[in-house]
Amino acid sequence: MQARFDLASRPHLGYTQSAVDRGADRRHDAGAMAALEGDPRARIFVVGGELVVLRKAAPHNHPDMDFAQAAALAPARERVFLGRRDGAPLFAAAIDPEGAEALKSRDDLLVADLRSIAIGGLVAPEHLPPLAQAKALIGWHARHRFCGRCGALTRPVEAGWRRDCPACGSEHFPRTDPVVIMLAVAGERCLLGRQGRFATGQWSCLAGFMEPGETIEEAVRRETFEEAGIRCGRVAYFASQPWPFPMSLMIGCHAEALTTELAVDRSELEDARWFERDEVAAMMLGRHPAGLIVTHPMAIAYHIIRAWLEAERSLV
Repeated sequence: MQARFDLASRPHLGYTQSAVDRGADRRHDAGAMAALEGDPRARIFVVGGELVVLRKAAPHNHPDMDFAQAAALAPARERVFLGRRDGAPLFAAAIDPEGAEALKSRDDLLVADLRSIAIGGLVAPEHLPPLAQAKALIGWHARHRFCGRCGALTRPVEAGWRRDCPACGSEHFPRTDPVVIMLAVAGERCLLGRQGRFATGQWSCLAGFMEPGETIEEAVRRETFEEAGIRCGRVAYFASQPWPFPMSLMIGCHAEALTTELAVDRSELEDARWFERDEVAAMMLGRHPAGLIVTHPMAIAYHIIRAWLEAERSLV
């Protein structure tokens, strides 16, 4: 089987290509923020923990609503400014997760987690990047309410993009956790792994968090060796993807495998194995005789694997 695909049918990488102008220069200006909030075009997302509140519609549900609609749903714990989309201000409101759960009984609403929204195509694709932005930022507020220096309760400032400690004066900013996700390659074979939480028959790239003082290349080599016992040489960057679960940045790479004998860390992976190129192509096309599949096209792992099949990188 020749592993070639029609490039015109390539799916979009989830949570990327945001059309939002984040407007960082306006966050500190209370007057400018008040004007944006009062703009009749202003829209707002409502997020409760892992859940996003959608207004039911066809063909796609609407995650944005006006301020009055949002206020009628549940009290907001925080409100953050996401930026402007086509000139219209865009915000997100955090409500209690229990309040979001209670809204599931409404016939006019659909309440779902962001992963299900993306995989199920429940909203138009252009909504996914700012929804990821909203979920990550609101999640940061929920987990960083107290000062890491003195323990005092902090307060949100800069339109939700900073928390200040009134006790010791510390300033706290949203964080992003870098994660390397890589495909180790040895000739016509690639290394895939699976975890117990994966769907039946699903395989994907290996991945792991970067550590302090570590380069991307070093993290790729370390994680591949720790999880599968494979030593890698050259590492080639592919692309990145915001991953708001809770607030990571997936850094996609291809890696040259220098060894092939596996030593799988069963505390990290259910299994790992080498796959021939034609077998991976069958998995990608949904034609594998044993029903094996790769991860969903929304995730960067799909695109990393597909790029290897299409021989797009000099490394492979």
